[in-house]
This record gives sequence, C-alpha cells and structure tokens, in this order.
Amino acid sequence: MAIVVESDKAAFRCGRECLRFGCVLRAQSAAELSARSLDSLLQDYAFRALVVRPRTGIVYDGNVPSNLTGIKVAALRLRSGSLRRRGVNSYKEFHIPIGVLEQPYVERLVLVYHNLANWSSLYYPLPGYTYLAPIVGLLAYDAVNLSARNLQELDIRASKDPITIHLPNVQLVPEGLSPKCISFGLDGSFQFDNVINRSACSAAKQGHFSIVVEFTAPAPASAPAPGGGTGRQGGGGEKNNHKVWIIVGSVVGGVLLLLLLCILLACLRKYRRRRNIQRMEEAAERGEPLLMANVGFTKAPVALETRTRPSLEDDYVP
Repeated sequence: MAIVVESDKAAFRCGRECLRFGCVLRAQSAAELSARSLDSLLQDYAFRALVVRPRTGIVYDGNVPSNLTGIKVAALRLRSGSLRRRGVNSYKEFHIPIGVLEQPYVERLVLVYHNLANWSSLYYPLPGYTYLAPIVGLLAYDAVNLSARNLQELDIRASKDPITIHLPNVQLVPEGLSPKCISFGLDGSFQFDNVINRSACSAAKQGHFSIVVEFTAPAPASAPAPGGGTGRQGGGGEKNNHKVWIIVGSVVGGVLLLLLLCILLACLRKYRRRRNIQRMEEAAERGEPLLMANVGFTKAPVALETRTRPSLEDDYVP
C-alpha cells in the first residue's frame, strides 16, 4: 500500500518496498528516517548489487526505492591486504591511498558509496550554512555474508596519506564568502576543514563529506518614508556620495601637499649644506699656502724661517 506523506521539504510518495530487516516494516516516508537508518538502508541496497557472483575490485551500482529517487549507491568488494598495499585509485569521487587499515580486521570488506544528491540538507541539516555540493559517503562493512542486513560499520583509517574526495557539481562560491569542507562522523559529530583546489577535501577516516559556505540572510530593506520618498532618498544618496568624494579628495590632497613640503625642506637643507662647503673651499683657496717639509716618512707644514737680529747690550749703555 502506498501513502502520501507531507514533509518540511516537499510531499513525496512512499512505496511498498520491504526493507528486509527481518520483518515487514510499515510504509513510511524517507523524511522519517534518520541519517543512521538511511545508512543501514543503503547498505542493504548496495549489498543486493553483489548477490550474483560479484568480482573483487569491480564497482557495482545499486538501485534505491522510488521514495529515495536521486540518491546513488554503489558497492566495491576488496581483500583487506589488497586495500592496505595498493589502495584504490578511483572509486567514484574517492581516492583511497595505500596504508588504509580497518578495525576490527576482516579478510574481505565491502566499501559502500553514497551520493545523497538533493537529499543532503534533509538528512544532514546544518543551520547557517549552505551546501555547495551533494554529500558523498564512504562506509566499510564485513564481506563475509553478502546477504546480511543491518551490519555494523568497520572503522577504516588512513595510516599514511589521507583519503581524497573530489566533490561533484560544486556550485560557485558567492563573492566574499569562504567555502569549507565538512565531514560527518558516524556518531553525528562534524568538523570543518580547508578546501583543496576549489572542489576537493581530505579525510583520515570514513564518513560523509561535502563543501559548505556560511550563509547569513540579508537584512530586510527598510520601508520607504510616507509621501513617496523614493526620489528624495535617491537624491540623498547622491549627496552623500558627493560628500564622501569631497572628504576623500581633501585627505589625498593634504597628504600630497605634506609630501611636497617635506621634499622641499630636504632640498633646501641640502642646498645650504653645499653652499657652506663651497664657501669653506673658496676661503681655503684664498689663504696663503704653507710650506711642506718631509719629517720622516710623512710631510708636515712648516713656518718660514725667521731670524731675530742680534743687538749688543753696550748700545744701550749711556
């Protein structure tokens, strides 16, 4: 039986799909599922793609019910040792380097991929922020039983280089805003990080990832004054702009004038110094040169030789 359920986002139709959790669940809307319930549901549909003789290292795309149209899911089965030694060069938007370890250890594991598309903000609401790209997720499960349901996730972590996520369909960033990578943990926690090359993020463990930007709604415009003040407001704006330009011009002119004054004072001081030096040189040239004599290995000025005439004392005796 199908029913129609209204949610905060939109009204959509619910199918009669059985969720295979061991019993038949009553029909419910996707909006009533939590993010963790969605993870369990997508794990089930991803594992369904591996039922018919899956090959190791091959990506298998799964199908989701009609009430989750737009969400994409895929599965990739790997050997634990191969994942650790070789990594995965390209799994959808994820690049998994060598050295990724899982806890607890299993011989084989399945990496389940999520792309929540336009459901991102519904399952992972983030007040005050806007998503610039759809949320993509990477979760790991034990591959011992591909028919298992409601499995517990493995804990995978990068021991060397981080896992790189190249987000698809990233929207342009509004002018003046700075985008951030965001990662959601399985426990509901989240943390921000810097964006790499405009559309990529990095992570050390599994989870869900996207790019967001902080968004503040613009303040409502003030109501116009009664009496049709639109024209007067426009004239007032032009007058204010004119005043601003006058102030800016005055400040710039004052700075230039002060700079010219400083240059003039520096030139005047330099001119006076040169003039004093020139006067001293002219005075030195007009003076009588002194005779030079060698004293040892150096030359030194000497006075002219003078001789006092001798006089007899008898000349003064009467």
